[in-house]
Amino acid sequence: MAMRQTPLTCSGHTRPVVDLAFSGITPYGYFLISACKDGKPMLRQGDTGDWIGTFLGHKGAVWGATLNKDATKAATAAADFTAKVWDAVSGDELMTLAHKHIVKTVDFTQDSNYLLTGGQDKLLRIYDLNKPEAEPKEISGHTSGIKKALWCSEDKQILSADDKTVRLWDHATMTEVKSLNFNMSVSSMEYIPEGEILVITYGRSIAFHSAVSLDPIKSFEAPATINSASLHPEKEFLVAGGEDFKLYKYDYNSGEELESYKGHFGPIHCVRFSPDGELYASGSEDGTLRLWQTVVGKTYGLWKCVLPEEDSGELAKPKISFPETAEEELEEIAAENSDSIYSSTPEVKA
Repeated sequence: MAMRQTPLTCSGHTRPVVDLAFSGITPYGYFLISACKDGKPMLRQGDTGDWIGTFLGHKGAVWGATLNKDATKAATAAADFTAKVWDAVSGDELMTLAHKHIVKTVDFTQDSNYLLTGGQDKLLRIYDLNKPEAEPKEISGHTSGIKKALWCSEDKQILSADDKTVRLWDHATMTEVKSLNFNMSVSSMEYIPEGEILVITYGRSIAFHSAVSLDPIKSFEAPATINSASLHPEKEFLVAGGEDFKLYKYDYNSGEELESYKGHFGPIHCVRFSPDGELYASGSEDGTLRLWQTVVGKTYGLWKCVLPEEDSGELAKPKISFPETAEEELEEIAAENSDSIYSSTPEVKA
């Protein structure tokens, strides 16, 4: 029976959402952080989109955001020439790392002891979070502003992307190992540790490379300019979104387009699979995040599959179910924390 995709819409931001990241799976589930040009990154429960809190402190657009594996720390990169590290449980700001230009990207090591940053000054910086007063290590070599920088190979190497180049660096020697050059601007980069796969988007292309050697694995062409793509944890599917407001889902092995959905009212800037692969999140120029089911119709999170009556001619569709007391509980939480990081409660709706 045909099923209709019913995304969850997470509102609350007032400007375009430009980056998002999931934590790993913790004893409390998994979490989602979003970066927005409104300067107010938000933390949400990953499987439902329920708002947990807003990190307040930046004085400019936030371009990058990430969580460590166990979701105890968050890091953000902003146009106010700073990167900030936060306690993701309390919402408290732990440290501000001053830069000389706009910061675009942040990434924790697996042990959360070091933070990698990159931005418009073309330098990669490595901060020892146990010694915040110490000067960071710096790696130079990029010829334009850095868009994304990621730890890879168990933090022994670093991947970074500027306008038309992706570079692989050795952490120990702080030297460049190899680089890839593209004939158009690189729009996004995702690193998959299981299998050491690098996902790169540029123009209409979605390319897969070895994260160890940068050798090409395969590539797909999309019908529109793609801004972001993500590979399913089990490497069955990939999703991509871009300038035509649509999300595309492809079979990773064959490259066949399986589905496409239009739900956003502006270009899609970022898309990522959840760590369990059950959903993917997208952030858009329209100021919203949307959560989409990987397998449409499966009962998961707030989705509950409801079959129509026989011979009604209706499509089966997932129903969005909310706990009866959810709204009251959220109001109580907001009231209790009115003087802390929490602001008015954003909505999650179908």
